[in-house]
Amino acid sequence: MTRPLVTILDDEPEIRTLLADALEEAGFDTLSFARARAFEAALAKRTPDVCLVDLSLPDTDGLTLVHRLALELGAVVIIISGRAQVQDRVTGLELGADDYIIKPFDPTEVVARIRARLRSPKSATATGNTASFNGWTAYFDSYVLCDTEGEEIPFSHAESEVLRLFLESPKRLISRTQMQESLGGAASESFDRAMDVRISRLRTKLREDPKNPRLIKTIYGAGYIFLGDVTWG
Repeated sequence: MTRPLVTILDDEPEIRTLLADALEEAGFDTLSFARARAFEAALAKRTPDVCLVDLSLPDTDGLTLVHRLALELGAVVIIISGRAQVQDRVTGLELGADDYIIKPFDPTEVVARIRARLRSPKSATATGNTASFNGWTAYFDSYVLCDTEGEEIPFSHAESEVLRLFLESPKRLISRTQMQESLGGAASESFDRAMDVRISRLRTKLREDPKNPRLIKTIYGAGYIFLGDVTWG
């Protein structure tokens, strides 16, 4: 089983080490960065499951980065910051962060909050961890899509939440409201755009024609419908 990947962006080396040690001991893989530029370059190569982001960064505005990550990446984004004011927390969450942790913190709390965001596939649903559909097999325990030739295409936890939602309700309309209720997001323009990004990434990974997708159809003004035949194992 692939260990979930957590990226840590913080310019304080002690914080990076503290978080990395706690997370790796708890069963996560980690990548740590002191600068946003190196952090964003790494994201182009692999999508993490969780991004831990400090707001006080030397080379970029942390809130702007959080907003971009929430809209474009599809990963869970958790702010870790020394800014304890209520307005900072509200702003961070409104811009798309999934959680906000104030420094100083107990690393065990950070691990617990990450685990709360990354639901265990075994407890998330009774349908199972493997689904086959239209020549594809999705392995939710290892976050991998496999085609008939055996090629493996990884997907993120955020993408897995949307894909599972579709595969559990094939050939049924899923409205934006249903998506928001199922995935736990706050109804907002940011949530809608984040869902659009995740669905676009899934279509790309499923090799869908962007002009005429076969599996994930947009019903304008209503929501989405997944047209595949699904078998759970």
